[in-house]
Amino acid sequence: MTELTLQLPDELAERIGRSGRWAPAILGLSLDGYGTRAAAVANEIIAFLSTNPSPASVLGYHVSEAAQDRLRRLLALNAAGLSNQEEQTELEELERIEHLIVLLKAQVAAEASPEH
Repeated sequence: MTELTLQLPDELAERIGRSGRWAPAILGLSLDGYGTRAAAVANEIIAFLSTNPSPASVLGYHVSEAAQDRLRRLLALNAAGLSNQEEQTELEELERIEHLIVLLKAQVAAEASPEH
């Protein structure tokens, strides 16, 4: 992992500090530049991680029912061959977001394991 030193306005530094160990994930989601409705899901996750949740809360986290419904719709359209380019892009963005959540949960689970 690379250590990075930045000069930030005090208010921003305080906000980042409050997010604790989740700051790298928040920054990653913020910088990914989602161009579809997937941005709302990224913002939902950023808001959750900004509360500096416990590892147990991260392990139990699920996006909102509305986000899950949208994903199910996109998957159904894709499976039926009916999705347009924007929907395809949104699905790809949601897959990137899901991958990040899976990695976070795996990291938390590994840290909680007895061998760690």
